[in-house]
Amino acid sequence: MHEDGNGGGEQAAAPGPEPDVEQPGFLALERELTVLLRRARASQGEMARAVHPDLEPSAYGLLVRLDECGRQRATELAGYIGVGKATMSRQLRALEELGLVGREPDPADGRAWLVALTEEGRRRVSRVREARRARYAGRLADWDPAEVTELARLLNQLNRGMER
Repeated sequence: MHEDGNGGGEQAAAPGPEPDVEQPGFLALERELTVLLRRARASQGEMARAVHPDLEPSAYGLLVRLDECGRQRATELAGYIGVGKATMSRQLRALEELGLVGREPDPADGRAWLVALTEEGRRRVSRVREARRARYAGRLADWDPAEVTELARLLNQLNRGMER
């Protein structure tokens, strides 16, 4: 779960009327999200292979998270990605073996470790992310920049709503 997904002390909204899931907007949303998610899974595999030919597609998200947020504990990464401790340990071990991440003692707790991208990991992830953004820019070149910004805002709102 993302940092802001723990409720932040907000009270739950009172239950309202049940939404009409057969409404054309929800039908269109379900269809378009299905296509988007299918393409995202395929793209994640391509991006993982571009980082390293032996990288599992599911581990690509870990690398992006470390690139964006810096070093973190394995338990934080597991919570963010939504996997168990054993799965996270296995993925981190594989990333270490590929030379993409390293571990260092947590200065706040000598018993814990922080995971961080290695310089090689940072270089590879940055190269792949830049290429992906260039691909987005090319495919959306005929969009008004305000529309791109609005799409990003709406996707952020959707992602936050899905965390509840």
